[in-house]
Amino acid sequence: MPDDLTPASSASRRRSDTPDAVAPSSVDREGVGAAAQVEDLGIVDSLAQLSFLVQAALGKVAAEHGLSIIQLRLLGVLRDRTPGMQELARHLGLDKSSMTGLVDRAERRELVRRTASPHDRRAVLVSLTPQGHELARQGAAEADRQIRALAAHLTDAQRSQLSRLASALVAGHMTI
Repeated sequence: MPDDLTPASSASRRRSDTPDAVAPSSVDREGVGAAAQVEDLGIVDSLAQLSFLVQAALGKVAAEHGLSIIQLRLLGVLRDRTPGMQELARHLGLDKSSMTGLVDRAERRELVRRTASPHDRRAVLVSLTPQGHELARQGAAEADRQIRALAAHLTDAQRSQLSRLASALVAGHMTI
């Protein structure tokens, strides 16, 4: 089976207006390196492979705490909000029954609690318990270390540029 991090053929990922290589070790006026050459994978392959790297880091963090990635995401979403089940399901991309099962499992571990919505008796709000907050804090700190390590070889300017570009991309797709 091919490795998910193996680049696709050069012809399938390059565009004619995309530079063939960038360098990570020194920085030019746009924050792109100019010394050691790195092949440009193109927008699709580079973002897909970056996603694989980030998911692997998050998977490692989740596993260290006996969680699945979706459970880790649940804790992350609930760190600073108390959404209803429907809003939470929309954000996590789950259907109603999957969301109910996810919250049931987290509730059994005493990581979350459900409370009646003060505005709609039929709706329930989901929030973290103190134990859930602690696990979310630990998970976020470890995810921070893992993901920062992925970008450790980049210059400060490159990390800043990557952060701005990723923020702009995410801002166009926010759901919660």
